Parts: sequence; structure tokens; C-alpha cells
Amino acid sequence: MASEGDASQLIGLVTLLGAAVLAVPLFKRLGLGSVLGYLAAGLAIGPYGLGLMADAGTILHVAELGVVMFLFIIGLEMKPSHLWNLRGQIFGLGSLQVVVCALLLTGVGIGFGFPWPVAFVSGAGFVLTSTAIVMQVLAERGDILTPRGQRIVSILLFEDLLIVPLLAVVAFLAPADAAPVAAAPLWQRAGIGLLSLGALVAAGLWLLNPLFRVLARAKAREVMTAAALLVVLGAALLMELGGLSTAMGAFVAGVLLSESSFRHQLEADIEPFRGLLLGLFFLGVGMALDLDVVARDWRLIGLGVVALMLAKALCIYGVARLAG
Repeated sequence: MASEGDASQLIGLVTLLGAAVLAVPLFKRLGLGSVLGYLAAGLAIGPYGLGLMADAGTILHVAELGVVMFLFIIGLEMKPSHLWNLRGQIFGLGSLQVVVCALLLTGVGIGFGFPWPVAFVSGAGFVLTSTAIVMQVLAERGDILTPRGQRIVSILLFEDLLIVPLLAVVAFLAPADAAPVAAAPLWQRAGIGLLSLGALVAAGLWLLNPLFRVLARAKAREVMTAAALLVVLGAALLMELGGLSTAMGAFVAGVLLSESSFRHQLEADIEPFRGLLLGLFFLGVGMALDLDVVARDWRLIGLGVVALMLAKALCIYGVARLAG
């Protein structure tokens, strides 16, 4: 017989799936997209909604793998030569958008009366776009491989590369008593990040294709699926150890395998896990939304959201016009 713990876990799983099955088709029918459907479902069943589910943190921690797998699949669609052709957009358009928006959003924070370090850290945080949400919306619209979709992906890649320097700036601006443990120097963290990226590229060039050829001869489909998951999660872990984005690691691994003869099989093996975990990620985000905080500071949050959205929209419009 099942124990009470097993029964409660099963109830939680049924609740998650039921909320998604009800909310997502409804929101898509209303033209609001599946992402908002998942977020609303998570908010409804979470601790700040009906209270049917309480452990949003654990769900988010596991479901972040969905974002990682999504970026791996996107990487499989981009050959290295095509990515090289996008270098101008990644470092040109991406850096221009990030720098201009960071300065503009810092000004918005100062206008709300915050000290400039707080305004800068907040503004730089709002410059970084949610890779999971944007990529999901692009996929639903079929825009990932279009020219405008490629420009958006280029900006997202540049923002992933900014994680290490931004964390270094945050550590530098933090008060002395707020950082009891000394952070490693920027050059050291940058070196570790580059070393991790180099190790991943080397493994992709000389190890992955021979590995999949050996596994293909074994004719064990489940082993190929396990190897695909190993590549995705291993690349994400390597980038995390190097202080970079896990999503970026999965994307690079996908790019390195984009010209492999096993590309289509890898995509088919990863796709079911990607879809389920990505939906679970959005459910977890919805569960973590604290409406009490919003209710207590609704004026500041409402005005701040509108001001930041307008400032970033004007910034992106100006950068897009400037870049043609």
C-alpha cells in the first residue's frame, strides 16, 4: 500500500498537471499565450493563491532544466558558420542595447529616489531578458529562425555572456558589511569562465561525435537518450562551475552538434523532456509570486513597472532604428 507521503506527492503531481491542462488551453484560446497560462495556473495553486502547493523553490530548481534543454534544441538549429555570421549582431546590437538600456533604466531608478548603486543594479537586472519566456514566445510564433528572431537570439546570447562581469560589478558596489566573504578577482572569474567554455568546445569537437557513433552501433535507443541528457546536463554543469549561464552551456553544446548526423535523433530524444520541464518551470514561477508584497507596495510597483517598460521600449526602438 502507498504511504501518506507517496499519496501527497501524487496529489501534488495531479494538481500541477490539472492546473496546466485547464489554464493553458484557455489562455491560448484568449490569445494570451501558453506562458501566461502556466504563470496563472501556478499562481492559482501556489502558496499565495489557493495554497494547494507550497514548495515552489524545489519545483523551480528541477524545472530550470527545461530552459537548459530548450536552448540545447535551439543550438541544434544553428550551425557554427551561421552563428559566426551573427557575430556582428551578438556583440554590436547586443552590446548597444544593453549599454543604452542600462543607463536609461538607471536614470529611472534615480528618478524614483534610489541611490545610484541601487538604481544601477536594478536597471542592469531589468536589462537582462528572460531567455525562457522569450524563446517560448518565439517558438510559438515560429519566429526563431526568421531574421528578427535571429537578432533577438543574438541579444539573448550577449546577455548570457554578461553574467560574470555584472556579478563582479554588483560585488564591487556592495557595502563592505554586506559581503563578508571576499569574491574572487574579476580576471580570475573571467579566466575560469573562458577555460570552461574552451573545455566544452574541445569536448564538442573531438569527443561527442565519436561517443554517439559508438552508442549508435550498440542499437540501444534508451542509451542514446541517456547520452543526450548527459551531454545537455554536463554542458550546463560545466558552465555553472565556470560562473557562466547554464543555458549558454547547453546552447553551445547544441551548436557543436548541429552538423552531426545524429542531430535529428538528439532533438527527438530531448524534446519530450524539454516541453514538460519548461511548462513546469513557468508553473513554479507563478507559484513563487507573492501577491502580499504587490498589495503592500502596489503604487511603487505599478509606477515602477510602467516606467521601466516604457524606458526599455523606447531604448529598444531607438537601438533598432539606429541598427536599421
